[in-house]
Amino acid sequence: MYVDLNCDMGESFGAYRIGADDAVFPFITSANVACGFHGGDPAVMRTTLTRARAEGVAVGAHPGFQDLIGFGRRNMDVAPDDVYDLVVYQVGALLGFANAVKIEMQHVKAHGALYNMAAVKPELAAAIARAIRDVDRDLVLFGLPGSCLISEGEAAGLTTASEAFADRSYMPDGTLVSRKRSDALVHDADEAVSRSIRMVRDGKVRAVDGTDIDIRADTICIHGDGAHAAEFARQLRSGFASAGISVRAMGRANARQH
Repeated sequence: MYVDLNCDMGESFGAYRIGADDAVFPFITSANVACGFHGGDPAVMRTTLTRARAEGVAVGAHPGFQDLIGFGRRNMDVAPDDVYDLVVYQVGALLGFANAVKIEMQHVKAHGALYNMAAVKPELAAAIARAIRDVDRDLVLFGLPGSCLISEGEAAGLTTASEAFADRSYMPDGTLVSRKRSDALVHDADEAVSRSIRMVRDGKVRAVDGTDIDIRADTICIHGDGAHAAEFARQLRSGFASAGISVRAMGRANARQH
């Protein structure tokens, strides 16, 4: 049994430092690299990819809404064609840097509000899937288990990976608890580890109403901008090892058979 451990990375820009990338990198297997819209900038994109190559960490594009002030976490009224364009633009930008630093891109994971909106809006998920397919159909699409991102990705002929979250709480329908709620985040590392092991091994997670829901976890996410990201990453690796769960990157093929 194995699982990928991913983290949102490269979200600093200009004079602003976001996340603990240097401390997290040694523990993860995949990095979702911001592409300049919700965070990141050209220099940060390049240096993040270079560090990933040195650490042997797989990389993917992390496109979001063009919303630096809101860090891409505010819902926006966008048409599917606009979503297609912003995903092509951002994936293409990171792909250019990946080619320059000689690292292969593995996946695409939408960020923040774009991710959550596309999870429940098939027209937005289809636009994301079409954009990825048109740039590089071998890229793996990460998405919330059972969401429109997974179904529309598969309909577009993409390989998909169902993503669970170590540091986020779940609603009974399998969606993520809104960050506007006080119980949106898991703050205790031991709880994050035990939840993650259960998601991988048993395919279950406890929702905020106390019920158990089914979940598929091909890849587990921690948020790089979280206050305890490095500690969560370290303890997750240790916990997975103790539970007999290997940690390795997805690769560009067969993720949905994982």
